Amino acid sequence: MTKDALNPLLKVSELYCELPPFADIHDSDVLGAFEAAMETHLAEIESIATSDEAPTFVNTIEAMERAGQDLDRVAAYFFNIAGTDATEPRMEIEAQVAPKLAAHLDRIRLRSDLWERITSITSVDGAADEAEATRLLEKIREDFRRAGADLGEQDKAELARINARLSELSTAFGENLPKDTSARAVAISDRAELAGLSDDAIASLAAYAKKAGSEAPWLIPLDLPSTPALLADLDNADTRAKLYAASLARAGQGEHDNTEVVLETVRLRARRAKLLGFDTHADYVIAKETAKTAAAARKLIADLAPAAIANAEGEYKRVADLAGDEPVTGADWPYWERRRKAEEFAVDTEELKNYFELHRVIEDGVFFAAKKLYGIEVEKRDDLEGYAPGTTVWEVRQGGGETIGLIVTDYFSRPTKRGGAWMSSFRDQSKLLGRKPVVVNVMNIAETEPGTPVLLTLDEVTTAFHEFGHALHGLLSDVTYPTFSGTNVPRDFVEFPSQINENWALEPSILANYAFHVKTGEPIPAELVAAVKRAQTAGEGFATVEYLAACAIDLAWHSLTEEEAAAVTDVDAFEPDALAKLGLDVAHIAPRYRSRYFNHIFAGGYSAGYYSYLWAEVLDADGFEWFSDNGGASAANGAHFRRQVLSRGGAIDFTEAYRAFRGRDKDIEPLLRRRGLAGTEVSAAKCPQ
Repeated sequence: MTKDALNPLLKVSELYCELPPFADIHDSDVLGAFEAAMETHLAEIESIATSDEAPTFVNTIEAMERAGQDLDRVAAYFFNIAGTDATEPRMEIEAQVAPKLAAHLDRIRLRSDLWERITSITSVDGAADEAEATRLLEKIREDFRRAGADLGEQDKAELARINARLSELSTAFGENLPKDTSARAVAISDRAELAGLSDDAIASLAAYAKKAGSEAPWLIPLDLPSTPALLADLDNADTRAKLYAASLARAGQGEHDNTEVVLETVRLRARRAKLLGFDTHADYVIAKETAKTAAAARKLIADLAPAAIANAEGEYKRVADLAGDEPVTGADWPYWERRRKAEEFAVDTEELKNYFELHRVIEDGVFFAAKKLYGIEVEKRDDLEGYAPGTTVWEVRQGGGETIGLIVTDYFSRPTKRGGAWMSSFRDQSKLLGRKPVVVNVMNIAETEPGTPVLLTLDEVTTAFHEFGHALHGLLSDVTYPTFSGTNVPRDFVEFPSQINENWALEPSILANYAFHVKTGEPIPAELVAAVKRAQTAGEGFATVEYLAACAIDLAWHSLTEEEAAAVTDVDAFEPDALAKLGLDVAHIAPRYRSRYFNHIFAGGYSAGYYSYLWAEVLDADGFEWFSDNGGASAANGAHFRRQVLSRGGAIDFTEAYRAFRGRDKDIEPLLRRRGLAGTEVSAAKCPQ
């Protein structure tokens, strides 16, 4: 028996739905598994590319879809684990693996013999699904061209070097940020500095300090969504200032400074775009999105900016008036905004949390909504183990019968977990490969002491629904080819299903099933819900400006030509200039992300694509009006959305799919109403189709 045969990552799991056997896998298995899996994949591609048979869809494209299953398994395991528990050994493994994977993909996509076979295929005869196959053939050809298949040998070699280096830089950025974020967590030695926080919140900061090995009694993490929520609650202005300053300083200096990583990444992306025939990286990226052009994305941002800025300035005046003689800086704005909502709309956000206990939100809210809409049931599998303490494995069934797949939930923050919230998969659905999906939802909720209920903010409730919307996209996928499975869609469409799912958080029939006071058991009062809904547009100016500012930074970096990128040397000068061009340099509002801690665009998959949340929100706001107009959370409506969108993954034309779902093209007006921007000059603007 070979050493590889003993590696648990190189064997198909015998667990239910091929859930990875987490307890059997060790970090020492990973590098060997990657090496062996890449070798196997290359051998499979070699067989396809050098076949004596005339190229057909089945022996070339479908064969490529079947190839690389070992590598898919190893990569899915490792990158999920490395994101949720970014230990030093795992970051070292990632630093070694990332450039090798980039080179591996280039060895495949830049093969002239393989490209010749792909381009010579003229039909999809014999395909497992002819309609999907036609689209797949087009996509594979486009992907190979975009990867440089048409380039000369010298340019291919340069492209491969660029891709390898970009992979190294992405890994470095992703390592620097959590290390620096963890190092900058705000240590608190005097409980008085935490005035305004509940006893449970203070206890969670003590627990976090203990987990992190801090000598301080309390430690405030800087991960989203913790920081904005704490800024809203902390009475002590000095504590707010320390927390805000630490958050803005992430990865900005010292050992884990991301400055040079950002600059080199931008230059290499611009160079790669030019090699591939595009003016800028933004043009290269957005050409395959539903927006189609970088100009369309920039126009959406520019159209919304003036009204958002005007709203934000009005909001600042109101919170400043409320604060009286006390100064209101960026650190203080969330604090006074919370009090404004309490005063103007009778919404006490701290009291509101008492109605949002984690397990009820998830099981009686998120899962209940999915059952009501899609007829699925989610049941805990105590016999299956997740990858870390606090993770849970759930089986998802259709009407209590046929198994659809599994979902792993990982809700609590850890010092080694990357910040934010996300959905990913350990296994994608595919009829060709006979696979059922195994997906994961990750959040960063502060964990309380055992036996103490975990209470969520409304933002955290919304995030839980959002991430499960992504999970539904993966779980309800019903496609033949793995390339099209689930969330394998353009970035500016992938957020559409997740943002649609957010809306169910406050839908009356669903809210009535999960929102009960944690101490009294009383349902959430109708008047409080009404007040929350009235207050939803309050603060939207601030929220929209901070989001648009991050979009502006992203698009500014990635709209540079190769020559322009080479000339930029000062990140701190570049950012305000980019914001000033759109008037988004609004006093006391920092961009949601600045360059050095903008993980989405420098270590994630959203470069030149952060605008996609807003693009998808146009679809979401307009699309949810369809649900509302047709009876809300009904099985019939869920079936329609599932049939036209969720089940089809990437195997659809996205504009046509939306049109089939909505009955017409998208309209921006519902978004403007939602964000409190209707009635302004922006209301005449239309999103390009």
